[in-house]
Amino acid sequence: MIIQSAPEGQESGKRYVMKLAEHLELVGQFAENYGNDQFAQPEPREEFLYVCRWHDQGWVDLDNNPPINPNTGLPHNLVETPLPVILLTSARSPVHNEAQHPYCGLIDSMHIWGLYNGRYGLSDKVLIDLIPDEYRLLADSMLDNEFQRQSRLKAELAADPRTAAWVEEGPLFANYKILQFFDTFALYFNCTHAAGRGEAVFENVPLNSEADATVTVRAIGDDTYSLDPFPFRESGLEISYQGRYLSPVDADAELDMAAVMRDTPQETQRATLVAA
Repeated sequence: MIIQSAPEGQESGKRYVMKLAEHLELVGQFAENYGNDQFAQPEPREEFLYVCRWHDQGWVDLDNNPPINPNTGLPHNLVETPLPVILLTSARSPVHNEAQHPYCGLIDSMHIWGLYNGRYGLSDKVLIDLIPDEYRLLADSMLDNEFQRQSRLKAELAADPRTAAWVEEGPLFANYKILQFFDTFALYFNCTHAAGRGEAVFENVPLNSEADATVTVRAIGDDTYSLDPFPFRESGLEISYQGRYLSPVDADAELDMAAVMRDTPQETQRATLVAA
């Protein structure tokens, strides 16, 4: 789950809660609309769109049966989910994507491995170094399996003349970086309430397989955000995502949080993206 921040003074009230599936829907909107005269459209398009849309599919069971965080009375926020559960969901997502196509599995495996390893040097946040000793073996095993998955899938794709160009270092890593941009840009909206969104800088956004740009996002009022440079097809892109407002519950009341989620009406948040 993603628990959106609340304005100061309202932290103990209702919170906007999203499933990872709803986060993925927003990522999918970015993927469908990415690319213009300055930013090259990712290829292979069909496989890339699929992995963007489903790169966190391993969370689906937890989305549908969320445990209550006893400290908040809400489902566990993404980063507060118990570590053994996170490691399990991490392993499931590449399995789902590989079943669709080896390229989908490869990009998603890179996404998972990169989250724990500083995004292949693009980030100074190296999560594997923060894993407690009691879970380090579990984490290392999961990451080793993903590294082996990547080697196997790269070899399989490279051996096929139809897909060999897809795993050349430049195009492959560019698509990986584009997914990271979509993922973190979606979290910019998902994690923070509208009044709290300020300027954000997204580095390493590929212009093509050889060059990157730094995209600066600014809130300019009326749920409108300027991007400089603008990486999507047309200025004025309208995006939306769903969640529901939940009040904290008594963690000892044995409530069925899955039923609470189902019975709470979804509400939509929207934004418009414009070229600076």
